[in-house]
Amino acid sequence: MTTTIGTDRAQVRQELSTTTFDLLVIGGGILGTSVTWMAAQAGLRVAMVDAGDFAGATSSASSKLVHGGLRYLQTGNVKLVAENHRERRALAADIAPHLVKPLTFLVPIYKGGPHGAAKLGAGVFLYSALSVFGDGMGKVITPHQALAKVPALRTEGLRGAAVYGDHQMNDSRVAVMTVRAAVDAGATVLNHAQVVGLRKTGGTVTGAELRDRLDGAEFGVSARLVLNATGPWVDHLRRMEDPGAAPSIRLSKGAHLVLRRHEPWKAALTTPIDKYRVSFAIPWEDHLLLGTTDEAYEGDPADVRPTEADIAQILDEAGHSVRDAQLRREDITYAFAGLRVLPGGPKEVTAAKRETLLSRGSGGMLSVAGGKWTTYRHIGKHVLGTLAHLPGRPLGDDLADILPAVPLPGLASPDAVALRLWTDRDRDARMDPLVARHLATHYGSIAFDLARLIREDPALGERIHPDGPDIWAQAVYARDHEWAATVDDVVRRRTTLTVRGLDTPEVRERIAALLG
Repeated sequence: MTTTIGTDRAQVRQELSTTTFDLLVIGGGILGTSVTWMAAQAGLRVAMVDAGDFAGATSSASSKLVHGGLRYLQTGNVKLVAENHRERRALAADIAPHLVKPLTFLVPIYKGGPHGAAKLGAGVFLYSALSVFGDGMGKVITPHQALAKVPALRTEGLRGAAVYGDHQMNDSRVAVMTVRAAVDAGATVLNHAQVVGLRKTGGTVTGAELRDRLDGAEFGVSARLVLNATGPWVDHLRRMEDPGAAPSIRLSKGAHLVLRRHEPWKAALTTPIDKYRVSFAIPWEDHLLLGTTDEAYEGDPADVRPTEADIAQILDEAGHSVRDAQLRREDITYAFAGLRVLPGGPKEVTAAKRETLLSRGSGGMLSVAGGKWTTYRHIGKHVLGTLAHLPGRPLGDDLADILPAVPLPGLASPDAVALRLWTDRDRDARMDPLVARHLATHYGSIAFDLARLIREDPALGERIHPDGPDIWAQAVYARDHEWAATVDDVVRRRTTLTVRGLDTPEVRERIAALLG
């Protein structure tokens, strides 16, 4: 079995335990991964570890949107929306056009609804103006035009729909590609490696003691500076540094459902539930993604999951604008939940600001929490800038300037990649166009590496499950080049088997055998 440099666990553990790093990042969600990527680009020796899989918790439980945040306009945060738009357009045009794709959104306007046509029309116009009309002009369309885009739209009392443009992605795939970009830039990374203690020198945190959760091996990592980017677990790690550390965050749970779709949707729905909350119904991975909820969560972050009440709420709220026939419980293929990390305080979680929190503990460890997918690069740069200017300069003075727009691996036009994959073989041995399209939009030009695997072993071109486009070459590639070490890593985050409800016991067993 050939592995890419950086994915052989024993080799990586050896490197982690024998190098003194400039920066050790604990936590491989979007925040940790982004800071690691930026730090490596700035020339630092950086290591990143995660107790689970990269993006294994909140970061792969998002609404899969790269968006300006239409609802932030309501709170008057025009600057934030403009900033989000800038990042969104950079991701879609320069950084990851192979992974981030445009999507039209409709806001249905119903008789007696919380917002009238004039207000929504003005809102989507301003929204599109803030993105310099790069996705067309926000406008209001007729019920008939709206129905042509979303055939499952409820028409009773429908007055029209406001239209605007945003983008969507598969968050797990973007996360894996970002980890890969960080490693390409020189970072050392390891998943399934749990911090069991912090190293201290004269009261200052100078590294961590770890345990490999796959084989139990114990090892340590030394670093000049340690960054705690563990998301919902941020306070747990702060208490390792200082048992008396006061809580710094609150958690809010967001649940989503994935359902089989009965007909194609040409647009997504953003349905106002009340003056402030909206419900999304988004065509995603040939299915329909519904969500989300927003409620305070007090339990163990490892146990977060959608409850029966969450499922009922999501279906009920989607029912404001989606017909019942598309919301049958038997069509649910997957339900998932993640935790938003919010500033601590007495207010309702729904009113809490989505902001990035930075704090420094008594032992000098930096803790960072919050953030969102759309601006994840921007936040990574911001955090790195903060680290670079800490008192005493623990990272030294020599940080190189980061290039403005380093693309994620595989940068290519998905249409061009799909066409090549489909036409590259003899007519009778051609790849199924659906599989070609799937590989092109999840890997970009890296799909050609998977095509080579299939040429060497044609059995790898077979579908893992007959009802989905994922093929065996993806599982092999995930194992050898994408740090997939457990069945869940493969079925939930490297492929789309779980979201489609296709991770059957037989499929899981075969993947377990493949992982050895």
